[in-house]
Amino acid sequence: MLRVFNTLTREKEDFVPVTNGKVGMYSCGPTVYNYAHIGNLRTYVFNDVLRRTIVANGYKLTHVMNITDVGHLTSDADSGEDKMLKGAKREGKTVWEVAQFYTDAFFNDTARLHLQKPEIVCKATDHIKEMIDLNQKIEKNGFAYFAGGNLYFDTAKFADYGKMAKLDLENLREGARVEADENKKNATDFALWFTKSKFKDQEMKWPSPWGEGYPGWHIECAAMSMKYLGEQFDIHSGGIDHIPVHHTNEIAEAESATGKKPWVKYWMHGEFLVIDKGKMAKSGDNFLTLQTLIDKGYDPLVYKYFCFTAHYRSKLNFSFEALDTAKNSFNSLKQKVIEIKKNKDSKGDGKRYIADFMEAVNDDLNMPQAMSFVWNVVRDNDLGAKEKYKILLEMDRILGFDFSDWKEEEVEMNSEIESLIKEREEARKKKDFKKSDEIRDKFKEMGIILQDTPNGVVWKKG
Repeated sequence: MLRVFNTLTREKEDFVPVTNGKVGMYSCGPTVYNYAHIGNLRTYVFNDVLRRTIVANGYKLTHVMNITDVGHLTSDADSGEDKMLKGAKREGKTVWEVAQFYTDAFFNDTARLHLQKPEIVCKATDHIKEMIDLNQKIEKNGFAYFAGGNLYFDTAKFADYGKMAKLDLENLREGARVEADENKKNATDFALWFTKSKFKDQEMKWPSPWGEGYPGWHIECAAMSMKYLGEQFDIHSGGIDHIPVHHTNEIAEAESATGKKPWVKYWMHGEFLVIDKGKMAKSGDNFLTLQTLIDKGYDPLVYKYFCFTAHYRSKLNFSFEALDTAKNSFNSLKQKVIEIKKNKDSKGDGKRYIADFMEAVNDDLNMPQAMSFVWNVVRDNDLGAKEKYKILLEMDRILGFDFSDWKEEEVEMNSEIESLIKEREEARKKKDFKKSDEIRDKFKEMGIILQDTPNGVVWKKG
């Protein structure tokens, strides 16, 4: 049985979907004003493991993810300029051009990490009508007010506001969580709709009952998730930073509009990737993209392997030393899987490994433990290669490494490789094993593995 940690209750719970045999899941997608950094991508690796695990447990999954291409301000609350406008100014493009470019870049990154695409990907700008309709329901039910040109959600009217984040509303002062806004009745109130009075140079605007403007960020996810998954569904996932503001506000919007509680049954959140003791952010000096890692010689799947070294609810400390350790382990695994594929010997069955692996995955996606069972399969001398490969392919349904595509990569001979091989052979003849090992290490740094065979030296990608 699948068990997940529910942020709403702060407990690990048995997963029982709203509708038997079917699962509706919504994941907060990217705000497409810049490249996703590797901290962002860690969350999408977690989402991918979650969706694969749901399917592996026999459920029919409908996974929805949004693309935020309007409305997300530089603060997760209601302060700062629109992120899309910020990106357009930075690059001298229209916001529409920026949105399309970084949407394509995001899906290019997820493809390189072998992350499955959700069944439904929805853009905020394609769902303005749904957001206006939801805002009107909230207003009709008495949870909204119009002030200073904007429509605001009145958090004082919603009894359970802040329940998931466990906010101390009594002591929350104006300015402690959001930038002071004289139009707001309460410090925690938030905008449902901005009119042209908020930003004069806002390029994306639509007519609405409250004036020409654009939606608040939070209403986007509430409206789009309910459009595709209904007024109540199973899982809402995202980064841990969404808990105190974005997801808290989504709950208030959805439940005040429909009167149905709970709106979402299970809330799941991934922890930060941290570097130099701080979370990775687009505004900081520690902004690393997947392409940054590729340019430094890392296979994208090395980063995915690195993500599996920590539980999704634990902080993951990034350093290139730690990534190098993951690279060595990944390359070793890759070589062993390739060797297993080439061999045809058969003995044992190893079915217990699949059960152990799935038990780990079903225990709130315990990927570090799951990976230990992958290595147990590879190293089991009592198991034949045929059986090992069958088990590994079953495990790969969750891992998404695509073991079936792994093969030895040939390295073309060039003058540098030829010179180094000759130099190493001379060192070996002179029994200068220190120099021989140094040359072997140099090849390793180049991503090349040397093998000494009766027919001479063989080299290949490592």
